[in-house]
Amino acid sequence: MLAAAVAARALALNHEPEQARAALTAADAFMSRLPEADRSDTWLTYGEQKHHVHLSHAFTTRSMTRTLLNIVTAACSHHDGGTEQASRRTVDALIALPVDFRTGPVRRRALDLFEAIPAQHHREQAVRELRDVVTG
Repeated sequence: MLAAAVAARALALNHEPEQARAALTAADAFMSRLPEADRSDTWLTYGEQKHHVHLSHAFTTRSMTRTLLNIVTAACSHHDGGTEQASRRTVDALIALPVDFRTGPVRRRALDLFEAIPAQHHREQAVRELRDVVTG
């Protein structure tokens, strides 16, 4: 798993996007099969945080930094009471990316934002659009 994640980073740095994407897919597949006991955050295990650090580097090398920053900014807007604005900003950031890039840390951050929105807002148009883009 670590080898696949590091390979994805190296391939992204070498401007080999198709090979990097394949390595990212492999790393995610390995992670999904890792027993829960091996996912804790210790020196001898490979937890979610380590996994996402490696993947985020590979993704951000592929011009995704701006998208991640937009989603983080949107999460701050939501935290400050701007749920509609946060939803719209995240949708805009996601649809600006090719569909294949709406995975990994980008999808996770957007999904985290959606899951943080109270159910009372889920009927609002902007929140529904966010749900559709994140789950679609």
